[in-house]
Amino acid sequence: MKWFVLPVGQYETNCVVVWNDPSKVWVIDPGAECEKIMARLKKEKLTAGAVVLTHGHFDHISAVNAVLAESPPSPVYMHQKDEEFAFSILNRMPPYPETRRPTTLNAARQDGGVIICGGLAAKVIHTPGHTPGSWSLLFVVDKVLLTGDTLFKGSIGRTDFPGGDMGAMKTSLQTLIQLPEELRVIPGHGPETILGHEKKNNPYLRELSCKQNEPET
Repeated sequence: MKWFVLPVGQYETNCVVVWNDPSKVWVIDPGAECEKIMARLKKEKLTAGAVVLTHGHFDHISAVNAVLAESPPSPVYMHQKDEEFAFSILNRMPPYPETRRPTTLNAARQDGGVIICGGLAAKVIHTPGHTPGSWSLLFVVDKVLLTGDTLFKGSIGRTDFPGGDMGAMKTSLQTLIQLPEELRVIPGHGPETILGHEKKNNPYLRELSCKQNEPET
């Protein structure tokens, strides 16, 4: 699997492009700056085959329709629990443009399901907390985990936005720390990291790991 990370928009959202087949690449979280995204695809001689959204916040979805307009017909995947608010007035923040519901939206994926496109497969892990429909994408064969705004290097996603839930976030982080430590983590903002490094150094994961290893009394 090949990939590159392209920070876009005012909040420098990581738009991640992954592929095996250059004619069917995954464009993950096209949050803004469609021109920048499409210019990079053209430079690398890549064509979109699917758009995947780790969650529904405006800074992760605002360029979806613009990317689709310049690509072959492509499915758009997001968790159904973010579908309603993602394309509503509640999710608008100038200067990000209004985002209409894509006609190719597939919002029926459930926890443990698999997205397949262009010779790649990612397991869907529902990781609510930042939003009700946040999910992480696990590329098992390539040992890569995309965490959206659930887990960052040294931190975690905010839970004080509408729909945020710290209890759900802790449960989601508990799920992630069960995964192999060698996984390469690509978050929704900021630099890449390694899951094992986060378990040892990220204060939120370290606390959960310590509680998990406490002897029963």
